[in-house]
Amino acid sequence: MLELIVDLFTTAAENWQMIVSNTGISLYIVLASTLLSYLFGIPIGIILVITSKDGIRPMPVLNSVLGVIVNLLRSVPFLLMIFMIMPITTMITGTSFGANATIVPLVFSAAPYIARLIESSLREIDFGVIEAAQSMGANNWQIITKVMLPESKPSLLVGAAIAATTILGYSAMAGVLGGGGLGDIAIRYGYYRYDKPLMYVCIVLLVIITQILQEAGLKIATKTDKRLH
Repeated sequence: MLELIVDLFTTAAENWQMIVSNTGISLYIVLASTLLSYLFGIPIGIILVITSKDGIRPMPVLNSVLGVIVNLLRSVPFLLMIFMIMPITTMITGTSFGANATIVPLVFSAAPYIARLIESSLREIDFGVIEAAQSMGANNWQIITKVMLPESKPSLLVGAAIAATTILGYSAMAGVLGGGGLGDIAIRYGYYRYDKPLMYVCIVLLVIITQILQEAGLKIATKTDKRLH
């Protein structure tokens, strides 16, 4: 056990530059993927809520079609998603390997997941609040931006923390295909080259980053929850 701990510190020192640079790459992948996934996921989630049969703008056909598309994309395992959309990834980034190439399948996998998180958060709102806004003459856009999103902010922030940690896990899996980041060096240098201390260092860093993201999201959500003040 003592020897393993010594090896861990020795490996971290010898590969410090690689570990630091790939930690930055992992954070870049997670941040960019999360932002882009929310860029697509938020409007999809909102549409799923407002076009449902009890929504403020019922559109059953659109709701059903969009729901099926979201469910289908969510059902595809991430590793298969990487291969499935590789031509699209190459067309967008010019390559099928590396950090930027990893972001494309991450967005395809995470956006539908985030859309469902958004939908779930918005459905937690008491419909009486929406009815009160409608009775005061608020239009659909005002209800969405001034009632639904602000009222569900704590739940949305918790969902964002969950989404970010999920994306971090996906990004580590992309290391199988040279996706860059800590998962990449853990697999290429740690597993394939039998450098177990390096692999353990990467795993520990991934766990630490995951815990930081979760705790930060929960603390921010708690501070913004009006029911706790």
